[in-house]
Amino acid sequence: MTHQIIFETEVPVPDGLEEQFDRVICAVLEAENVTCECEVNVLVTDDEGIHSINLDMREVDSPTDVLSFPMFDLTAGEKPTAEDADPATGLVPLGDMVISLERATAQAQEFGHSVQREVCYLTVHSILHLLGYDHMDEGTMKAQMRGREEKILSVLGITRE
Repeated sequence: MTHQIIFETEVPVPDGLEEQFDRVICAVLEAENVTCECEVNVLVTDDEGIHSINLDMREVDSPTDVLSFPMFDLTAGEKPTAEDADPATGLVPLGDMVISLERATAQAQEFGHSVQREVCYLTVHSILHLLGYDHMDEGTMKAQMRGREEKILSVLGITRE
């Protein structure tokens, strides 16, 4: 299946980061049995950039590690269909993901693993949000999302180092 990942950066990124996003996003969509071709927009920025977007879009006056802006109001396990495709492209526009590389780097150091692992985790997390998963409660929803994240990262061979 061919998905379109539109990758933009506002900060310098390590070599291979774009390919890493492609691989992880496609793996999440496959793991979630998404059978239609999708489009995802990815923006890599810093704490200042994500802070500005967080303030503008969510009225939250602080930086964060990742933001997800889904195009559809799906529930966990619900899948987009070809009927949701943009007639001009034939792709289902899942939504937008914004990651602060600065925050991901700091969190990787804090958690004692690689920046690659942290970026992969945040990517999986964000795509699951675009597919309707949430963790607003501290119970079932959060456990369901964390379980999917760990399963997908395991399939990708990305472990806590």
